[in-house]
Amino acid sequence: MKEQNSIPTSKVARATKFVQTGVKIGGNYLKHNVKKIIDPSISRDELHQDNASDIYSSLSEMKGSALKVTQMLSMDKGMLPRAYREKFAMSQYSAPPLSGPLVMKTFKKHFGKTPQELFDTFEMNASNAASIGQVHKATKDGIDLAVKIQYPGVSESIGSDLKMIRPIAIAMFGLNENDVDRYMGEVAEKLIEETDYHLELKRSVEISEACSHIEGLFFPKYYPEYSCDKILTMDWLKGFHLNEFLKTNPSQEVRNQIGQLLWDFYDFQIHTLRQVHADPHPGNFLMREDGTMGVIDFGCIKVINDEFYDNYFALINFDTLEDEERTVQIFKTLDFITKSDTDKEAKFFTELFKEMIYLLGKPFAVEEFDFADDDYFESVYLYAEKLQNLEELRKSKVARGSQHGLYINRTYFGLYSILNELRAKVTTTRPEWLCSKALKIA
Repeated sequence: MKEQNSIPTSKVARATKFVQTGVKIGGNYLKHNVKKIIDPSISRDELHQDNASDIYSSLSEMKGSALKVTQMLSMDKGMLPRAYREKFAMSQYSAPPLSGPLVMKTFKKHFGKTPQELFDTFEMNASNAASIGQVHKATKDGIDLAVKIQYPGVSESIGSDLKMIRPIAIAMFGLNENDVDRYMGEVAEKLIEETDYHLELKRSVEISEACSHIEGLFFPKYYPEYSCDKILTMDWLKGFHLNEFLKTNPSQEVRNQIGQLLWDFYDFQIHTLRQVHADPHPGNFLMREDGTMGVIDFGCIKVINDEFYDNYFALINFDTLEDEERTVQIFKTLDFITKSDTDKEAKFFTELFKEMIYLLGKPFAVEEFDFADDDYFESVYLYAEKLQNLEELRKSKVARGSQHGLYINRTYFGLYSILNELRAKVTTTRPEWLCSKALKIA
C-alpha cells in the first residue's frame, strides 16, 4: 500500500483539496452527460464509480473527519449506490498509511524517543490504517502490542472539515439541509472525542472491564505508560476482520455464536451501562474460528441520557404503538412531530414513523431472529428509498428525530448489517419491560 509523506493540515490546504475534489466531480458529470447524448441508454454506474474513486482518493489523503464521514456513509446501505459503499468501506481499515518519517516525528514529539527506543521491536509498516489513525505492531517484554498513532492535525481540522463537507453531502447524497445542520453538532462532538486518546483509554478500560463477564468476548489490555493524547498502546489481539473471517467458511454454529456475542455485547451496553460502542463497523471486531471474538477501538462512545433512553426504547415494545396518545407524546419528545406541524402533517408523520418502527423493530418482536433473511433487509432498503422520495419529507422545513438518535440508529444499523453478512440467527435478548404482551403470550 502506498504511503503518505504528508497530510494537509492547514485550513487553506484542506479547502484546496475539497475544491479540487469538486472540480473532479464536475468533470465526471460532464463526461457522463456527453456519453449520455451519444448513448441515451447509458446508466449512471460509471459516473458513480468515477465519483466514488475521486472522493475516496481525496478524502483518504486528508484523513480525519473528512474520511470518517465516508466511513459512516459506507455503513448505510440504504443511502448510497453500491460503488460509493464499496469504495468508502475501505476507510474502515485500508486507508493509505503515514510514512515512516511522520511516525518517527510523532513519537519524538510526544515521548522524546523513537518507537525503537520505547519498544523492543516496532514494525514501521502500518498493519491497518483508517480515518483517525493507523496501527503498528510492536513487542515489549515478550508481549505483542498494537500501537495506534493519530494522524497529524486531525483534531484541529474537525470544525473546518465539517463546514466543507456540508455542501458536498447535501449535493452528492440529497440530504436535507435542516438535517445536516441539526446533527452536525452531534457529529462534531463525537469526532472531537475520538481524537482524545486519554478519554479513549479511560473508556476502553471501563467498558471492557464491565463487559468482561460475557463469555467468548475478549478485550485488549491497555498500557498508559506507552500512551498519550496522540498514541494509544494495547495488546495485539489475534483474529479476522469480517471479510477475512467469512473466507474461512465458518460453520453456521460458529456464525451464530459470534452473532450472539455481538447482540449480547450491545444489549448489555445499551440497557445496563447506558453507553455504547457506537462505531460497529467490521474493522473493530476480530472474529475467531472457535466462535470467540475480540473487540477494539472505544473511541466513539455514545452516552445515552435517561429521557432519550426511556422514550426511544419504549417504541421497541410494539404495545406502545397500540397506545395512540402515548405514541404521539413520545414522537413529540423525540422531535418526530414538531410544534409547527399542522394536524394533517402530525397525522402523516405519525403513521410514517410508526411504519418505520414496526419495520426496523421487527427483530425485537420475536424471541429469535434470522439475520440471513435477505427479504427483510430488502424491505428495509426499499423503505429507505421510499423516504428519500417522499415529497412531504423533501419539503419539510424541520429536521425530524432527536440528534441523540443519530449514533444509536447508526449503531443498530451497523449491528444489523454485520449480523446479516454473518448470516447469523440470534436470540434477541432485551429487558423484560421491552417485551410486548403478545410475545409473552406466544
